[in-house]
Amino acid sequence: MQRRFHISAALLSVGLTASACGVPADANSDEGAGESTASSTTEVEPAVDASSSGQPTAMERNGTVIFVIDGDTVKVDFDGTQESIRFIGIDTPEKTGGFRDAECFGDEASARMHELLSPGDGVYIELDAEPRDRFDRLLGYVYRASDGAFLNKMMVEEGLAAAFPFPPNTLYADDFDTAEATARRLDLGLWRACGGPDVVLESRAD
Repeated sequence: MQRRFHISAALLSVGLTASACGVPADANSDEGAGESTASSTTEVEPAVDASSSGQPTAMERNGTVIFVIDGDTVKVDFDGTQESIRFIGIDTPEKTGGFRDAECFGDEASARMHELLSPGDGVYIELDAEPRDRFDRLLGYVYRASDGAFLNKMMVEEGLAAAFPFPPNTLYADDFDTAEATARRLDLGLWRACGGPDVVLESRAD
């Protein structure tokens, strides 16, 4: 049976630790870490899922974009509760000026996410088995409410992100693997420019 979890006040107030989540220490980058301000008083209604036909369709929002942090992290407001959302199942290169060394195509991935989402845009956030990472960010599948576009998958399809499973949050792992294989075959984005993910452009001074 397909696992599907929606944002709820209970999940927003869970505040799971890394040990409770079982998230590997290196599973996620620390970009945008420490920005969660969860509250148990917020109620976020479940939204309507996208069409099962696979065609984009408008969706009811359950959150509103505050700002884009980078290619795979956005800040979202849930009726007064602000959360950093880390996109599940993908990993974009690190942008210039972040917490970690800049990587090839990181700025391009960040710029693309800024094109896809703007402050005030409605989003629909879907959760998987474990709702939070070691930085207390919500781990989400992010859909643009205006047209139902599945942004996690879109970033991989365009060669702006690599598939990167975060077990046990693997609901769409096969879809991301297929999207990555296609982007590799077509030599898109970071596959053409960098030869692959995690290519460091500059190192920080000690």
